[in-house]
Amino acid sequence: MTDTLRNILSKVPVVPVLTVHGPEDAVPLARALVAGGLTVLEITLRTEGALRAIEAIARDVPEAMIGAGTVLTPSQISEAMSAGAGFIVSPGSTVKLAEAAQHQNIPFLPGVATASEAMLMAELGHHVLKFFPAEPAGGVAYLKSLGAPLPHLTFCPTGGIDAEKARAYLALSNVICVGGSWVTPAAALKAGDWAIVTQLAKECAGLR
Repeated sequence: MTDTLRNILSKVPVVPVLTVHGPEDAVPLARALVAGGLTVLEITLRTEGALRAIEAIARDVPEAMIGAGTVLTPSQISEAMSAGAGFIVSPGSTVKLAEAAQHQNIPFLPGVATASEAMLMAELGHHVLKFFPAEPAGGVAYLKSLGAPLPHLTFCPTGGIDAEKARAYLALSNVICVGGSWVTPAAALKAGDWAIVTQLAKECAGLR
């Protein structure tokens, strides 16, 4: 599953982290992002309509690869897979969650913030990890410092990253992509201005 996850995340320099309320806002948003070249999306399970949104995107925007984010329990893994998610993302890492993902044979991006957490996930077979919350946890300097002792691990930093900070993270040899929400500004979403979203997505797609 690590190779599968690596192949997914290598398709884009930026994975938009999206909090949507249902199909009505999710589908046009996904289309706008895909049109700009960002085809890997993370839909967080923070709203009641998140699973319905994943179902709608999987059905109506087949070009998108959907990850279910903010997954906290094994039961959410099953629900996300049934909805059409192609991979799973968690803000943290537990043995129970990692084993559940392996059992259900779905790529899993566990969140880590320390070397010890990263080493534990590696022992369980997960070598592509989410560095979260990236900026509060130490940012570029901290993640760079993990490269020498943990050269076999690759990270997707997420949390507090914007377009300028993304460039610095993407310059690191142990970073495969970054995650963030700046590509979907609240004002544009409220106005339904999908052209702005597509333009920002194009800029993000060109970061690497």
